[in-house]
Amino acid sequence: MRTLLTNGSVYSPADPHATAIAFDDGVVTWLGDDTGTSSYADGADEVIDLDGKLVTPAFVDAHVHTAGAGAVLTGLDLAGTTSLTDALDRLAAFAANLPEDAVIDSAGWDETAWPEGRPPTTEELDRAAGGRRVYLSRIDGHSGVISSALVPVAKDQEGYDETGRVERSANHAVRDALGDLIGPDQRRQNIEAALKAMAAKGIGAFHEMAAPHIGPLWELPIVREAAEQLGLAATLYWGEPGAFEHLGTYGLAGLAGDLNADGALGSRTAALREPYSDRTDHRGHAYLTAEQIAEHVIACTERNVQAGFHCIGDQALDNIARGFELAAEKVGVQALVAARHRLEHVEMVDEATIATLARCGVVASVQPMFDGLWGGPDGMYAERVGDRWRGMNPFGSLARAGVVLAFGSDAPVTELGGWEAVRAAAFHHEQSERITVRAAFQAHTRGGWRAAGIDDAGVLAPSTAATYAIWQSDADLVVQTPDTRVAAWSTDPRAGVPVLPDLSQGTPTCLRTVVGGRVVYEAEGWSQ
Repeated sequence: MRTLLTNGSVYSPADPHATAIAFDDGVVTWLGDDTGTSSYADGADEVIDLDGKLVTPAFVDAHVHTAGAGAVLTGLDLAGTTSLTDALDRLAAFAANLPEDAVIDSAGWDETAWPEGRPPTTEELDRAAGGRRVYLSRIDGHSGVISSALVPVAKDQEGYDETGRVERSANHAVRDALGDLIGPDQRRQNIEAALKAMAAKGIGAFHEMAAPHIGPLWELPIVREAAEQLGLAATLYWGEPGAFEHLGTYGLAGLAGDLNADGALGSRTAALREPYSDRTDHRGHAYLTAEQIAEHVIACTERNVQAGFHCIGDQALDNIARGFELAAEKVGVQALVAARHRLEHVEMVDEATIATLARCGVVASVQPMFDGLWGGPDGMYAERVGDRWRGMNPFGSLARAGVVLAFGSDAPVTELGGWEAVRAAAFHHEQSERITVRAAFQAHTRGGWRAAGIDDAGVLAPSTAATYAIWQSDADLVVQTPDTRVAAWSTDPRAGVPVLPDLSQGTPTCLRTVVGGRVVYEAEGWSQ
């Protein structure tokens, strides 16, 4: 099948001035300006006049929890709640329509945005939900609150508080229990909802970051099957040390992702060198030692398998750096580079650790919306760690050191959406850590493929896969460099740098998403 798109703007380094592109049987066969379209129009099954619309590679979301992301789309979503009362009212309204034996698994609340400044208690959940089984995950996913019906699961575990708050082992125990309580049918419904939302956002590929404390292992085949049915490209990871027997059985790309070296700042479980500014007796929790990290990296490297870890606090990243240094002593730096290991989040990372990551060829899978939501002098980071917020999520420093960046949402922690992440990286709260829109866009497209070990995807050029999105944007198409230190020549049209929407003027709307030539999303009537 041949598709020809004309009279638009095609984002491609192969031809930065292209206005038309042709696809044959899922592959890019030509791109150029409209004067050369006549030979490709003959025999085309579909010819679309874009009327100035933008064509780009589809986004890759390099860090998603698909079932969790779908659960907030199909059920109770507590993101954006303005108070504790608001959250409890939403819970009560949702529970009122459910049977008494229902299980309510929701996420998204953030007590730092509430005037009460605290999470709900077990007693409050019981009243609001009528005694139903309730687990409400904090927005970062590293702590939560439970109703009385789930207390027996958590009460003997480390991290349980009698108010109903759970973290660490207690939080994991509750999540394990939910794996048995929420069955395959509901999980498939949630997964399909998340995949459809991705496609509608111009996301053509995603990395599923599964782990024992995230969801059951049997969920992975559902994710893969649902993605194949819709047409999205799925890369699956399982965050468990030594679980090599699962690689072939579940088609895993690696034992990476949410293998936790620590927790999260919002829940005060991220491991810090110095105490939290708002709790001076506490430095969080490191879940893995440098030696355990090295053991996992070595075992994976020797089997040519990607290893990876969730790491946020500076103490956790110190352990990560030391672990990679120990691994390099055992297997050699070149073996680590070839394995292309990856880290998730990489938030409080210093120059020394960045240098280690660059030397070992480690990919940084990062989430720009973390800074967009929680950065700045008045944000949650500043509340938790004071002036240390300025060193959080240092995209500029990582990029300048040569570390490959891959962008993701960590949905349901933040919402799905590629352009929002690109904007957040380009307009980082700390100006020295901003990167250009072009660099951010590459991290959210080609960078995601590279993080999965695939180097020939994420770009529109002859002989590459027809994986793309078409966008309606009322913003000017420009070379946007929010960091004024960037050389002025790159913004000059004569430099031949491909253009993207001015993200200060709004967010583009996705009209069509195509993966390998297969249409996975189509806005109604857009091409008529």
